[in-house]
Amino acid sequence: MKEGVLQVKAREMAIKTTRLTRRFMITSLLALLVPIVLLAPQAYAESYVAGQFAVTFPQSLSNVKLTQDGFGGLSSSDLSLKSSLMGGIKLGHFFSRARWLGIETELFYTTPHIKDQDVIISGPGGSLPLGPISGEYNRILTWAPMNLVLRYHKTRLQPYIAIGPGIFFATRKDADGGTQSGTAIGLNSQVGVRYYITRSWTVFGEGKYNLARIGYTSKDSDPDAALGFRATYSAFIFSFGVSYHF
Repeated sequence: MKEGVLQVKAREMAIKTTRLTRRFMITSLLALLVPIVLLAPQAYAESYVAGQFAVTFPQSLSNVKLTQDGFGGLSSSDLSLKSSLMGGIKLGHFFSRARWLGIETELFYTTPHIKDQDVIISGPGGSLPLGPISGEYNRILTWAPMNLVLRYHKTRLQPYIAIGPGIFFATRKDADGGTQSGTAIGLNSQVGVRYYITRSWTVFGEGKYNLARIGYTSKDSDPDAALGFRATYSAFIFSFGVSYHF
């Protein structure tokens, strides 16, 4: 008889213990999920697509070396560029096992035209001031095939940095209609901050820095082409955008 009573009490204790354990697990799970939902909606693997709009502040084309046939060995003074608007798109992905790490590809377009300015041509025999020259149309399309992105992912407001190679497709047109173009591989880097309005929609602002040694040399043998040269291009770009995450 006593053994039966003890067995019943043991079963009741086991049931109570099981219920308490379940409650504790549910409470603990809720306590873990609430801050994740409220503060870190990005806690899952995610991909995103974004549009960006910006202003480009280019530095002067520097270390200018003429490449046009008949002008070898000559160099030019730095060529000042105009500020311009920029537009582009991004496509990226953050990893589930390393939520602070992602990859991104982006494509953007800007037109830092060459200003009207005085130019000095230098060579072995000395320097020659050319006086004012007309400005030129200058277009640069940049494709960054893979930026490595590092972010702080634990809150809605997320600072991030990114760096990767950039492929720069450049085209010039002079006042007479002559053209030159070139393609170069350089640096594309960015520092920014992203804010999650919802789990799917974010806004971001970032500063980019681009650097490349561009050769406008596609028509060096054509006397009717724009003057061919190689120069160092660098620019700061301040952009704003909207992303959709899925």
